[in-house]
Amino acid sequence: MLHRLPVTLKAPVIILLMTINLAFTGSIITIMGLFKLVPISPLQHLWTAVSHLMYRLFIVVNRTIIQLTSNTTWSISYSQPLQQQSWNLVLSNHRSWLDIVVLMQVLGHRLPPPKFFLKHELIWVPFIGIASWALDMPFIRRYSHSFLKKNPHLKGKDIESTRRSCAKFKTTPTTIVNFVEGTRLTTVKRQRQRSPYQHLLKPKAGGIAFTLAAMGEQFENIIDVTLNYPGIDDDQPAFKRVLTGQLSAVQVDINVTPVDEQLIGNYFDDKAFRISFQQRLNERWQAKDEMLSSWQATD
Repeated sequence: MLHRLPVTLKAPVIILLMTINLAFTGSIITIMGLFKLVPISPLQHLWTAVSHLMYRLFIVVNRTIIQLTSNTTWSISYSQPLQQQSWNLVLSNHRSWLDIVVLMQVLGHRLPPPKFFLKHELIWVPFIGIASWALDMPFIRRYSHSFLKKNPHLKGKDIESTRRSCAKFKTTPTTIVNFVEGTRLTTVKRQRQRSPYQHLLKPKAGGIAFTLAAMGEQFENIIDVTLNYPGIDDDQPAFKRVLTGQLSAVQVDINVTPVDEQLIGNYFDDKAFRISFQQRLNERWQAKDEMLSSWQATD
């Protein structure tokens, strides 16, 4: 099999295969996005369906490439079965660019294909904007506290904008992914933050609270995902292991809990709610850190 090839040969083969996969599926998704600009509802639904089919094909082909070239061992545990016809908010730690690929693999065929919140400005980026729109990725506007102080009339407009962007999900089962730490983990970042965790950065509660405020009534489950790559430390580029066919193992824990009303509130203006929300998230993050410690003790 391809995983037995020397690294010097595997690397260009993997890069070529992944590039072909991205170019083929990405081009069709982009074309479908252009077709969706024609305001005929039945045809728009058809182009959306084709776009999502290509998205699933992209996921399947990528996993096949990884498996053929790295012979990766996947260790995945689920607290309960996942449902295709469901609305879910995924919370995950962030180790590497590889995380996106892994989440697509472990969730993409068991849940509605994962979607990522994108900054509204990205809609104007050639190809990326159209392709993301074709896949119904939600575009959001976020205003800083300093900006809102100068423009108080825009207060609450970011949540309203997100609700409008996500309105289509009321009738279509959806999975939204949130990397809670906001950036990829490195030792330097963890030390700079003075993070109380051994294997995680501090979780950013505001983004999750914002998402729940905008879509909380639609979500059925919160899916807490813990990712680990045995044998790869926090400062090693895990995605490089994929590109060289050296990704030996992936560990994933998936914990599913229902969304409860106590998680939905005014995070930015209600101090009591904000403190309670942060406490619950920190407790969840502590449990995740302990799990990673137990995993890495056996690496």
